[in-house]
Amino acid sequence: MKFIKLTEEKSIAFVNLNRPELRNSFNPEMIAEIKQTFTQLSTRQDLHAIVLRGEGKSFCAGGDLNWMKDMIKYSAEQNKEDAFRLFEMYESMYHCHVPIIGVVHGAAFGGGIGLLACCDYVICEDKTQFCFSEVKLGIAPAVISAFVLKKCSLGKIGHLMLTAQVFGAKEAKSAGLAHEICDEEAFPDRLEVALSWMREVGPEAIRATKSLIHRLPDLNWTDSKEESAETISERRVSAEGQEGLKSFLEKRKPSWRDS
Repeated sequence: MKFIKLTEEKSIAFVNLNRPELRNSFNPEMIAEIKQTFTQLSTRQDLHAIVLRGEGKSFCAGGDLNWMKDMIKYSAEQNKEDAFRLFEMYESMYHCHVPIIGVVHGAAFGGGIGLLACCDYVICEDKTQFCFSEVKLGIAPAVISAFVLKKCSLGKIGHLMLTAQVFGAKEAKSAGLAHEICDEEAFPDRLEVALSWMREVGPEAIRATKSLIHRLPDLNWTDSKEESAETISERRVSAEGQEGLKSFLEKRKPSWRDS
């Protein structure tokens, strides 16, 4: 892959955005690579987590300037098709069965914030700057809003989308975009702690939980009851569920802790 660097270590996949000279900004090829990468990783039963990072000085600056220049020439229909492809990239992350840990530094602007909105846990460098910059360009944060508003309340994020203010790590955490703030030197240690959490839980159980908590908000009460009961009953009779319950009662580590 050209714009994505993919490595693996001890049941963890590391996905690095790899256009550092352009602050990891998107172009159509990179969008396609991100979608392909997360679609493939979602099928992996052996992974405990995926770490998403950016090479170079920034996490992601959003849309590439040359791509935006091309957009000016697009017809309305071409723009709509382009937006669908971008939406599907985020969707591949949002529906990825494997938990995603975002590690953000430098800057996350525009579409870069959309990537973080699709992560399950985000560790943020304390000097990182954020901005929903679209309205300053006369456009809208339309595609990413579907994912940002799944994660953040409108009351805490709406004014930032409307005004394109640059905001910092503390405001990002308050809004729900980030979960932990640390200085750059502490990044490796804090990431290792988060990965240790992921390695301790049942890999099937965490996938089932991610799927459940993404679906429940869109269900009515009756369907929520059915979905919740179905999920726990399946987990209890599963081999992993049986092993987890037995290991707890026998005061030993479950088998997946040794993998």
